[in-house]
Amino acid sequence: MRRRRRKNQYIFAGEQPRGRGKTFLLGLLSVLLVAVLAVFITNFTLNNQVELTPVRITVQNLPADLENWSILHISDLHGQEIGSGQSAIRKALSGVNYSCVVFSGDMVGAGGDVQPLLDVVSLLATDKPKFLIPGDEDPSLYLSTAHDSLSVYAPWAEAIMEAGVTILDEPISVLRGKSTIWFVPEYLYSLDLKGMGAAYQKQLDDLNTLPSLTADQAAQKRLAEFHLARLGRIHLAMDAMTEKDIQIAVTHAPLTRDYVYTLLQWTEKKEIFSLRNASAILAGHYAGGQWRLPWGGALYVPELGWYPDDSLITGLDYLSGIPQYITPGLAASGYYPFQPFRLFNQPEIAYITLSSRMN
Repeated sequence: MRRRRRKNQYIFAGEQPRGRGKTFLLGLLSVLLVAVLAVFITNFTLNNQVELTPVRITVQNLPADLENWSILHISDLHGQEIGSGQSAIRKALSGVNYSCVVFSGDMVGAGGDVQPLLDVVSLLATDKPKFLIPGDEDPSLYLSTAHDSLSVYAPWAEAIMEAGVTILDEPISVLRGKSTIWFVPEYLYSLDLKGMGAAYQKQLDDLNTLPSLTADQAAQKRLAEFHLARLGRIHLAMDAMTEKDIQIAVTHAPLTRDYVYTLLQWTEKKEIFSLRNASAILAGHYAGGQWRLPWGGALYVPELGWYPDDSLITGLDYLSGIPQYITPGLAASGYYPFQPFRLFNQPEIAYITLSSRMN
């Protein structure tokens, strides 16, 4: 009987035994799946742990009464929870002593849900001053149309004021001993107060000439009267400031070097109410770049491009000699439409201490 010739499977060099390619692909997919799972778990853990970051800012001629004045700088909550019932924030603040709290915007966020912010406020000491400025994604602070209240503030603002938070739409002072520290919404340094007052006065005069007002016009009149009174209080605050007082400027979007340089060039050196006399600038907005590379910086920021310098979006830097601290904040920002969550970017509350001693 004739034997069938066995096919030599090694005739063609490089030919793989059947099944080996499939095994390789399955192995590769398994490795990728494990890597993705590891990234997901690591990132989930990071996003649910809040870091309390100590920041020390040296202030020349700081009054002794204000030595070691400490500020909890909180920003960019965006109406979200960091842990169930803000448990991650509660853990980060456990046992922490501070002099005051500053919320630098986007705490409510575009969704308009104020409850997560109220939950944060409930974790704070009731006897400590708390100040808030709105961010670009927060709902409007004021109402210019008819509503079921005589207040000019939106319901979310009313809610946080009832919880003990002061809306920082004018300079507010805090006295410790014989020394005063002012918290100032930064935009007031560059605002044409005289021109704004004239505009509101004209609006009010025009409304007063009408024989009767609609509900919307009545709301506009109340708002114009409110702003005129607010501008009056701003002028009184400016007149009350002395050279020995400390000014802390609060802004949502960080200031740029060019902006600060230009503003200082147009400001008289003798003016006391001036960004030139600010001991620190507190900002947020950029969420640290949202997506960050491990042991690296931000991947992409819309207005700054790829791999921007960290000094522009997070941390402590100096602008014409003025220290600016930008906190990466707590939650994901809608400012990044193609980066819907924080990646390798742990939420932060900054613990800022003012001291006359050099770092």
